[in-house]
Amino acid sequence: MYTFTEESTLLNDVIIAPEVLDYINKRSCDFRICTSCGGPILLPTRVKPPKKSDLLVQAGNHTVYISIHQARYLHAIGMDMIPFFDEPYG
Repeated sequence: MYTFTEESTLLNDVIIAPEVLDYINKRSCDFRICTSCGGPILLPTRVKPPKKSDLLVQAGNHTVYISIHQARYLHAIGMDMIPFFDEPYG
């Protein structure tokens, strides 16, 4: 279903920060790195489903799908790619 290209092997060199692996394991789902106005962002696949053109990286028992548009620039997956929303003050 998903495309495996020669670039897929290059993605084995992508470093996933240990805290990101913990984050993925705690949520127990697959994720996708896609483009946002602020740069690459890591979202659950239920929020941003994978595309056939995505490249894959194994993250423990889960998969990180990487937009082909982000893949050429990606060297590491860090916590700065995870969106955090502040709780409203009240």
